[in-house]
Amino acid sequence: MQTSLRYGGDSKSLRIHAKEKFLLSDNKFHLQVHGELDTKTGGPSFFAAIIRSFYPELSASTGIGIQYDKHHDGPKYCLRGKKAFPISSNGLLSFNIKGRVEYDREFKKKNARAAAELTWGILNFQQDQDIQLKLGYDVSDNVVPYLKLRENNWSLTADLNGRWNIRFDL
Repeated sequence: MQTSLRYGGDSKSLRIHAKEKFLLSDNKFHLQVHGELDTKTGGPSFFAAIIRSFYPELSASTGIGIQYDKHHDGPKYCLRGKKAFPISSNGLLSFNIKGRVEYDREFKKKNARAAAELTWGILNFQQDQDIQLKLGYDVSDNVVPYLKLRENNWSLTADLNGRWNIRFDL
């Protein structure tokens, strides 16, 4: 199980996030279940179950599932996809496009998001320290640029609208 501690400027509370993947068939399909516990309220703030498929030969993934977020009314259904276009031969520099669409219980479209990002991985930036830098544009949110800096277990994400979050993988 993968666990992390998450804190964001919008929530003002620490969240404990857990994720588990269950293999469904070969190495291309798995069920991903994840959820969050909000330490301020003591209750769950997010839960999702998604069937994900991976296509390594295409550097792509897709997913379909259901999720519950305490900030929205009831459960939502979601479709998501991601495609990477390697720029360097070692795969450490790539251009990614990703998107997701959410539907309510009546299958009416509620939200759509899309982003394009440039990802650069730097192995052994310092001894035993890997860094990943992402520069992206969220094209569904008035084309807001964002930055994500990841160092081994820590990551910081921020955008030009002032939103930010910090994550520590346990």
